[in-house]
Amino acid sequence: MNAVRLRFAPSPTGFLHVGGARTALFNWLLARHRGGAFLLRIEDTDRQRSTQAYTDAILDAMTWLGLDWDEGPGIGGPHGPYYQMERLDRYHEAADRLLSGGRAYPCFCPPRAEAEATEDLEPETPVRADCRCAEMDPAERQRRVAEGPHAVRFATPKDGEIELEDLIHGSVRFERKEIVDFIILKADGVPTYNFACVVDDAAMCITHVIRGDDHLSNTPKQVLLYEALGLDLPRFGHIPMILGPDKKRLSKRHGAVSLQQFREDGYLPEALVNYIARLGWAHGDEEIFGRQELIAAFDLDGVGKSACVFDYAKLEWLNGEWIRRLGAAEMARRVRPLWEGRGWIGPDESGERLEGIASTLVERARTLVELADKARFYFDVPFPWDGEARAKFLTDSNRPILAALAERLGALREWSHDAIEAAFRQLAADRGVKPGAVIQPVRVALTGSTVSPGMFEVVQWLGRERTLARLEEAIVAIADSART
Repeated sequence: MNAVRLRFAPSPTGFLHVGGARTALFNWLLARHRGGAFLLRIEDTDRQRSTQAYTDAILDAMTWLGLDWDEGPGIGGPHGPYYQMERLDRYHEAADRLLSGGRAYPCFCPPRAEAEATEDLEPETPVRADCRCAEMDPAERQRRVAEGPHAVRFATPKDGEIELEDLIHGSVRFERKEIVDFIILKADGVPTYNFACVVDDAAMCITHVIRGDDHLSNTPKQVLLYEALGLDLPRFGHIPMILGPDKKRLSKRHGAVSLQQFREDGYLPEALVNYIARLGWAHGDEEIFGRQELIAAFDLDGVGKSACVFDYAKLEWLNGEWIRRLGAAEMARRVRPLWEGRGWIGPDESGERLEGIASTLVERARTLVELADKARFYFDVPFPWDGEARAKFLTDSNRPILAALAERLGALREWSHDAIEAAFRQLAADRGVKPGAVIQPVRVALTGSTVSPGMFEVVQWLGRERTLARLEEAIVAIADSART
């Protein structure tokens, strides 16, 4: 099998969203599956909207997802991405070839005001009703060219059709006569999307162009440019659109869509890679795939033609499954910055204790943020007792239980799970009650709620000092309530 070369080419005019991330992932997986190369190209020719901040955010998101790229002479070292604005000479050379071969012509039409707000910033793509640039007298054209900057428009052949075997959709056809002459180089010397894309893909020896369905309309223009420049065509594949639960195109109104937001919301990169890989790609009934499993299984024959629906509930479930696969040490490492950010712990906090705390919360957590928030009672921060729980369990009849347990826990020589459990069970036996009669009031006293992780684990990782202080606080509160 010949080595493949694929690329992901985002525009730094916004954050990396789910659709772009899936395109990047499919290209990356195919390259890794077939032992080829994966390139990253930053298409920064929209100078009004492209920013370094968005570029940095895209690179950060790619790194966070683990989608490493090969080659590239751009900023960031020998394996930095390509940047189109560093490659203008290549586009000018290609435009000159088309001009000299009669496959393009100077265009002096001014851009429409509304066209200037579009991504390509090109003059009106369809030939304007008043455009006669292709028919201009050669002497007049030469004079106008000498006067200063002008755009370059591609002369589209009008006979016949373009037939293409799309890797996802199969055979697709386009009538050449339906493709109007279009701008390839703007008057400021910056190429338009379709032209720069073709020149770069050819120069980078890209063998497969895998992108979203929304680019299908660009493909016939690019095919014509490949033909006019005498370049070999890559294989094209257009993957289906991602929809929201209402079957409309996924957008902010449905919830988080940018990788940055998912990260801030506590989703793991492992879970996102797993989930978006399955958006439009089928491979049996298995739901959970690690990175190496995806590389081994992925190929384009499993990609469907129909749009797919983004299911936030399923992603949340999958994220919970991946959280439970992390292991205590890794889980604590990832959630620690969230606890530090809330001011609950400092840099000297014991790693062992944090691992223990995280392990008690993992079964109930679906995101890192949820896991972090559920740990609140473990740290020295004010937390209220639930009113209903307090009224039911922090009662005068339960005060002796809390006092007796505090005495027994305070006397323990070894602060361990087994010793703590033995103290609870022996107290229940001595008082002739079930363990729950001891556990539940203690749970409310220590956590403020009737629901928490296992009480012996909670006491172990809460620590002797905090446990005894909170039991004493509850005892005092019960006494104060009895006096009022």
